[in-house]
Amino acid sequence: MIMTTKKLTLMAILTALALIIFIVEAQIPLPIPVPGVKPGLANAVTLFALFYGGKKAEEPSPCFFTAPNVFTILLCRIILGAVFTGRPIAFVYSIAGGVLAFAAQVIMKRFVSRKQIWVCGAAGAVFHNIGQITAAVIITGTTAIALYLPVLIIAGIFTGILTGFIAKLVVMRFDKADVTMV
Repeated sequence: MIMTTKKLTLMAILTALALIIFIVEAQIPLPIPVPGVKPGLANAVTLFALFYGGKKAEEPSPCFFTAPNVFTILLCRIILGAVFTGRPIAFVYSIAGGVLAFAAQVIMKRFVSRKQIWVCGAAGAVFHNIGQITAAVIITGTTAIALYLPVLIIAGIFTGILTGFIAKLVVMRFDKADVTMV
């Protein structure tokens, strides 16, 4: 498939939006005293790109971006996020979590409607945490870190549902406004 200038521009805009959200979120301390727990609001952009059809569409909708396009948005956000926040080790954790989360969301997308984007958000968050803990175990050589996984999974379910609902609301607003990307 040929990449159009319009599609490339929209991918760049979504990447920039996700990066801004990621950087702002990284600067805000959470009132939760649990290390590693954060809302992951930049994932709402990924979910939006994965589900939005570019026009009012029936269930299931055709999507404007293919999975490789959305993965490119995610990958650019992860690389630039590590560069702009000045935490190169964060790249390793983000890429491990991001790849697993994205795979889970692409698989889940086959089974849910656009009204159930929150399910993909929750699945993505859980697999993101699994990827990060796996990377931490490999890097440190300490398997005891895996004992922290249940805490992260519980938090991930809640934060994933939140990002999924945000993505769903944006998709619905775009549909209602009849915003077309095509």
